[in-house]
Amino acid sequence: MDINKIRSDFPELEKKVNGNPLVYFDNAATSLKPLQVIESISGYYSGYNSNVHRAGHRMSALATQAYENARSKIAKFINAKHSNEIIFTSGTTESINLLASIFENSILTDGDEIILTQMEHHSNIVPWVALKEKLKLNIKIIDIDENGNLLIDNPDEIWSVKTRVLSIVHSSNVLGIINPVRKLIHSAKKRGIITVVDGAQAIVHTGVDVQELDCDFYCFSGHKLYAPMGIGVLYGKKSLLDKMPVYQKGGGMIDKVSFENISYNVLPYKYEAGTPNVGGAIGLASAIDYISEIGFEDIFKYESELLAYATDSLNDIDGINIFGKTKDKDPILSFEVEGIHNYDLGAILDQFGIALRTGHHCAQPLMKKLGIKGTTRISFSFYNIKKEIDYFVDKIKIAINMLR
Repeated sequence: MDINKIRSDFPELEKKVNGNPLVYFDNAATSLKPLQVIESISGYYSGYNSNVHRAGHRMSALATQAYENARSKIAKFINAKHSNEIIFTSGTTESINLLASIFENSILTDGDEIILTQMEHHSNIVPWVALKEKLKLNIKIIDIDENGNLLIDNPDEIWSVKTRVLSIVHSSNVLGIINPVRKLIHSAKKRGIITVVDGAQAIVHTGVDVQELDCDFYCFSGHKLYAPMGIGVLYGKKSLLDKMPVYQKGGGMIDKVSFENISYNVLPYKYEAGTPNVGGAIGLASAIDYISEIGFEDIFKYESELLAYATDSLNDIDGINIFGKTKDKDPILSFEVEGIHNYDLGAILDQFGIALRTGHHCAQPLMKKLGIKGTTRISFSFYNIKKEIDYFVDKIKIAINMLR
């Protein structure tokens, strides 16, 4: 990988914060965008801005072609069997809410059980808890051990006769731990349990093959994948989505409408009501082109080196406790400093131009399990370098001395 060339593609890395070079370690929240993605979005809005599937004029045809090409590219990217299994949403949050909504009206009934894990993001907790209150569902939690790993020695013992849905994060946005989702899915499928995977973090760092995973649904956001905000994907098996009820209603998702009767469109348009985020879809396709050119094998190897280097560096500092101690991790490091509040630490590091994340990271149940209120989190991308980690380690030592 030509790191200097890669870094030159991200204009924000040239910025200064408080007179210091920007060190961007908040990639788990959202990634920076390469020029190629920015230019693809600008090209749409300045060259062929039009709604899709609506008109016969040339601009609309170009927009429609680019939009549907993006869908096909995403299907290939995650190895979906059919391009119409790709539903465009605003992100992982909407994708999971969409599923909770249609499950309420199709597969879930009073007394059914949903399986989650202790490390879920709020986006994969709140929709199911809201359903629990409406349908009198039971929610069962897969616990974690002291290192953050899921306690699943025998997955077949997790399920009950009432289990209808497994909804699990592929990799934790706090711990970075990559969960054995294939193992869980394989066990769940033997019992006809619907499987949902929150791939918001995992999609960025490792190649995802939904056919190999055999999940029923896979959700991810574009903005973590070097694409714009406000675009995301819900992958769902065609055999399931064809049978399930509609979500939102309006233009684009209908077949025929009268004041007496309505018939709905086929997949994927059945779940894409209203004007879509065409520019976002085009930007997501461009981001996929960009990272595909680099290659996930090289990305994973390089980011793993950054993670190991940062882990060793932090472990040399007295009073730092890292959460999520396992080898199978995405490049995310969450830690606490003894006697120092994470907000205070983050505020001082920001003065040195270091962008990181502090707080509960939308994972309050996990924080409660860990016995803390929040952490300081750094997360890496392939455009980060070891020199930035050295700078961060130097400045965190200064910050700790200032706060003690």
